[in-house]
Parts: sequence; C-alpha cells; structure tokens
Amino acid sequence: MLNIDRLRVLHAISHHGSVSAAAGALHVTTSAVSQQMAKLERETGQRLLTKNGRGVRLTDAGRLLSEHAGRILAQVELAHADLEAQHGRAVGELLVGAFATAARGLFPRALAALRAGHPRLEPRLREMEPQDALRELDRGALDLAVVLDWYNRPLAVPGGLSRQALLDDVADVAMPADHPLAGRDRVDLEDFADDPWVSWPPGAVCHEWLLFTLRGRGIEPRITHTAAEHHTQLALIAAGLGVAVAPRLGRAPVPAGVAVVPVRRTITRRLYAVWRAGADRRPSVAAAVGALRAAARSVALDQEAIDATGEAPVGGPPVAAG
Repeated sequence: MLNIDRLRVLHAISHHGSVSAAAGALHVTTSAVSQQMAKLERETGQRLLTKNGRGVRLTDAGRLLSEHAGRILAQVELAHADLEAQHGRAVGELLVGAFATAARGLFPRALAALRAGHPRLEPRLREMEPQDALRELDRGALDLAVVLDWYNRPLAVPGGLSRQALLDDVADVAMPADHPLAGRDRVDLEDFADDPWVSWPPGAVCHEWLLFTLRGRGIEPRITHTAAEHHTQLALIAAGLGVAVAPRLGRAPVPAGVAVVPVRRTITRRLYAVWRAGADRRPSVAAAVGALRAAARSVALDQEAIDATGEAPVGGPPVAAG
C-alpha cells in the first residue's frame, strides 16, 4: 500500500523542482527526502526519479504518480473538511501562521472573538515570515496563514491554495523628530535618497520590497541597520540613526524623538488570509477567516478615525497619527 507521507514527498519534489527545494519546503533534510523516495520506489517497483545533471527529474512513472499524489492529498484535505463540516461546529486545533505586525495588529481581536464564539476551537498562532507560512501551509503543517504583498509587488500564491483579502495597510515614513522634513504634511521617498535607512532583515519580504521600490525610483539605499521588530526600528530612529518605512498596522505609540509623516503617493500593503483549496468548508477555517475579516474591518475603521482626527479612537489600540 502506498504511504501518504511518501506521496507527499514525491509531490513536493514535483512542485518545487528539486530534492533540496522539496526538503526545504517540508523542513526535513535532503537525506530524509532521498530515503523516502527510495522506499516509495521499492513500494511501487518502479524508478520514479532519474539523474539530470547535478539534480534529478521525475520519470514518466514519477510524473504519473505525482499527479495521483496531488489528487490524493487534495482528497485527504476534502475528507478532513467534510468530517468537520458534518460535525457542524468549529472544534479542535487550528494552526495559524502570521507575520509579526499581523500577529500584533489583527490576532488579539480575532482570537478573542474566536474564543467567545467557538469555545471548543483551539487556535494556535505561530509568528513567521509570509514565505515560510506559505511553505508550511502548502505542506500541511498549517491550516491557515496571514500573509502580505505590497502595492507594486503582487503575491505569488502556490497552486492549490485559496486566499481572501483582509486589509489594505498604509505605510508612512518614520524619521528623527529633528529631521529637516519632520514638519511636512507629506513626503516622497525620493526625499530620503541621501539618508541612512533602517530596514527589515535581508531575506524578509518587506526588506526585498524596500530595495525594489527605492531602486525603482533611482535610489540606491544605504541601509545601515536592520531589525525585524518595528519597535526596535523606531528606537533606532529615535536615536537619530536613520529613516524607515513604517506600516500602521500594529504600530505601537511612536517614541519621543520620532516623527511619522504620510507619503504623498500612498504606500500600501495588502493582507490576505490563505488556506488550502477546499479547506474553507471546514467550520474552523471559515470561523477563523470570518474573525480575521471582522478584526480587519475594525482596524480599518480605527485608521480612518486617525486620518480624520489625528488621534486614536477611544478604546482603540494605541496607533501613532500619520
């Protein structure tokens, strides 16, 4: 009998194009992938991989079995969804991945709503970069992910995944309070061509976006400091060490010594909930997406109030004006 975990490995090799890429997506070693494939070849009695230069490619039998594996894995997901739907209630464990500002800006409200409305549901939040969340979701290690793209860098969602837009999050420029542009009503990114930048770490989606955007405007950025947490970025800016793009979602009160100014050509990033195709038939996934959409609507209303008054609404989260 074919082993479903080994079929998952074969499908990952087909989907990601190599043993090493499949191992990375599955968070196992290349040796473990090779061992699983050797066992699958013994089970089937056929050669499924063949050498191709320094890499491998699927044989005709491998491609055929991989196609079946994709359908089998989708059917397993559907069976899970149908069983939960038959129960009719959101119950059990739900594993969710989200990047830092979504975890801070959306999930406290969403998780509180889920606890109140679905007491038998046990959501588990893991903070991670969007690309990592998509890989974990694709391999079945997560049930739901919240990811992002920027207005000029669309998100590539792997096949077999579905998504729902949640929120357009506006970003401003944060700078030292004594910066010459700190008193402006609006600024352009080009205004900071000669400034040192504080950015997210290399490899992060937002870091790559910043490089892409500034270079697209003829600016070769001088990135002097990197930090994953916005709190740390703002602290560095307060010390006069650079400027940064500062999204509004999950932004803590701006520390003394920092000015936040909107960008004339508005910069936005869009947040999405993503799940495996068909999984939204599961009451738990549907409930979580609904809670996230409600939380996103509340955040959007808060941000509209800030734009209108310059102050956070009473009872709302502490968000800096800008």
